[in-house]
Amino acid sequence: MMFSNQFSFLLFLITAYLAVITLSFAGQDNGEAFENSLGMEMVSIPEGSFMMGEGKGDYGWDELPVHKVKISSSFYMSATEVTNAQYEQFDPSHKKLRGKKGFSTEDDEAVIFVSWEQAGEFCEWLSEKEGKPYRLPTEAEWEYACRAGTKTSFSTGSSLPKAYHKNQQHMRTYKPVGLEVGQTPANPWGLYDMHGNVEEWCWDWYGEYPEEKQIDPVGREGGIMKVTRGGSHSTDPYYLRSANRMGTLPEDTSWLIGFRVVMAEFPGSEPLPQTEKSRCLKTDSQKDYDWSNGPDQTEPYFEGPIQYLRRPAENDGEPFYSHNHCPSITWCDNGDLLAVWFSTKSEKDRDMVILSSRLRAGSSQWERASLFYKAPDRNMTGSSLFNDGNGTLYHFNGLDVAYHWRHLAITLRTSTDNGSTWSRPRLISPEHGFRNQVISGTIMTSDGVMVQACDAGSGGSDGTAVHISTDHGKTWTDPAIPQMDGREPEYKQGNTGYNIAGIHAGVAELSNGNLMAFGRSNNINGYMPCSISEDMGKTWKYSASEFPPISSGQRLVLMRLDEGPLLFVSFTDTRKSKEEGWPCLKGMLMKDAEGNEHCMCGMYAALSFDEGKSWPVKKLITAGDPPREIYGAGWTGKFTMDQRHAEPGGYLAATQTPDGVIHLISSAQHYRFNLAWLREPMVIDEE
Repeated sequence: MMFSNQFSFLLFLITAYLAVITLSFAGQDNGEAFENSLGMEMVSIPEGSFMMGEGKGDYGWDELPVHKVKISSSFYMSATEVTNAQYEQFDPSHKKLRGKKGFSTEDDEAVIFVSWEQAGEFCEWLSEKEGKPYRLPTEAEWEYACRAGTKTSFSTGSSLPKAYHKNQQHMRTYKPVGLEVGQTPANPWGLYDMHGNVEEWCWDWYGEYPEEKQIDPVGREGGIMKVTRGGSHSTDPYYLRSANRMGTLPEDTSWLIGFRVVMAEFPGSEPLPQTEKSRCLKTDSQKDYDWSNGPDQTEPYFEGPIQYLRRPAENDGEPFYSHNHCPSITWCDNGDLLAVWFSTKSEKDRDMVILSSRLRAGSSQWERASLFYKAPDRNMTGSSLFNDGNGTLYHFNGLDVAYHWRHLAITLRTSTDNGSTWSRPRLISPEHGFRNQVISGTIMTSDGVMVQACDAGSGGSDGTAVHISTDHGKTWTDPAIPQMDGREPEYKQGNTGYNIAGIHAGVAELSNGNLMAFGRSNNINGYMPCSISEDMGKTWKYSASEFPPISSGQRLVLMRLDEGPLLFVSFTDTRKSKEEGWPCLKGMLMKDAEGNEHCMCGMYAALSFDEGKSWPVKKLITAGDPPREIYGAGWTGKFTMDQRHAEPGGYLAATQTPDGVIHLISSAQHYRFNLAWLREPMVIDEE
């Protein structure tokens, strides 16, 4: 072919280019698949209706009620998840994340370590590049496309064949597996990897399902978690079902989450209102409480125990599991007490939710448990509540990528209205890994530094780290990180290391500005270890305390009382030393009012008036006789309390209200007492 001039040749090239573009989008009006400019195969998904949700087993409470959904218009969905090569045309800097944690190194593997915001920005970029409306799928569109006309748990039937499996098991330590897209059979509508490979971001805020029929639903109008769907490698097949719901904070990234795109205008339907507040968030009053109405602090005061762990009423829709543990407690300016804890079937699983209860000012009974915080299908081990004394409540919580508390990040949110509303959570330690398992007992030092203790690892001998904020929680650092250099600490008398000796540590500030901590395990010469930091958590020096060690199912409290003394609460014996059930035969010798020593067993308090050098007051925390059987929840179970026997185990947390009352909770029970009661010698009736 000959061209008379350059203009004719240029016109030919433009015409040919437009023809190619036209052909590349051919079929978009008649429902045929096409390949876009990034090489994505876009599959046409027809309009139709389906039953959304399943509610399979105890874990599927958020998939109910099953309800009818109509998708009124067809749309295009990418046949596979977005790959590294495709995403990096938008963000070339992402290439440095290839191979992080050993995953997704190749061009054709699903892109991971991408947040919801970044996935949305990719869609905006692609829309502008092609002049077509790309976006994330709604949750309803995703499940509809995944089911592809099927009604079973998987598009393959009631189970997922081995051909789809990529290390589909509960993983404590993740092993790299190939994330190449499109390697398993497609579903009936031609979509790959809808069950597994990586989770996929959806548009919607996570929230409760409505009961009535929905047309083109777009989720709730707000929330704290964005939905992910489809499940991933390295998790149980249960979480790969068509109806299974997952989610996390929109800024979160991990090696389990990627995304795919749809091409269609956004549905015109309105989002549903945000879910109604749970009971514990509904406050009766925002008026500051008159704490002068409390007990006379010159007189000994003790009440309890009363149970704060109360099962929700039947059929009220609140999740509640058999294992309830790991609490935290704080006071509110309106006089209420707020407690939180995790509820789960197994501490290592993904079903874990954070529940709460409120003891309203003037009430004698805690309210029934209600949902407080949840990232769907994520382990959330570790919570801490803290009142800074200036009108702000802080809630710290762990957030895992999936199971076990081994790969936690830390989230923080605040409330300035007595816990009625909370800020959107933010990641203050965003890298999922060690040193992030939140421990109840947040403190603020005399010069305004916030200190949050966190287990340094997932094992019983890994010690405790601290996270520090000097700007009232805006930014956080782990001060020990620069000193670590990959070294393993040695928790020995006189040694210096970068962790607190013992996990689940309690931390208090001493009058000279040093930090003191006691922890579980890493015992020194058979005694509980004491750790001192002279540099605000950068390094710690170890010594043996005078206290007996504790073990699994037990957590201590260390705090500075408003009156000045240090308060330490722990247990006389480890659960492992039981002989023919509790109480064990060892116990601890404590003096009564006459100076006589008695063997006492269970939870006790100790006071120090000289900055931890000595602990002259040791007292069993018990209501005394007559003997009574009490439920301890967690790992404690039922126990008998009398004048010589207190609660044998439990994860302890405490707060002191402005009226001087110390509120101590275990895994189920709430105790109230004051300094005068602690200082009052025990009266023991001779048997």
